[in-house]
Amino acid sequence: MTFSLEKLAITETETLDEVLECLAENLSIKTQGACDQKTLFEILVRAASNGDTIENTAKTLKKIPSGNDIRYHLNKITDFEDLERQINQALKSRVPRGIKNGHLIPI
Repeated sequence: MTFSLEKLAITETETLDEVLECLAENLSIKTQGACDQKTLFEILVRAASNGDTIENTAKTLKKIPSGNDIRYHLNKITDFEDLERQINQALKSRVPRGIKNGHLIPI
């Protein structure tokens, strides 16, 4: 059986949606006002994936809090060990079933 790479590839939007869903399921960052957690994650992921700043990313999106608002919420994070644990859990939650301990296993 052969697969076309077109069918196996996911779009930029699908990738962003999957990443945002994964982060929302596994990370908890307290936000308030117009800056909800999904918006915070979207700005951070878009900025990181485009090699851009939080400010420029926030400016390009409509109805998004300013870069200062985003930074305000990020500055409230104090427990980086817990944040690292949550990020590691997020990564583990998306490892395909056929991969275990870095090796492909039959399923």
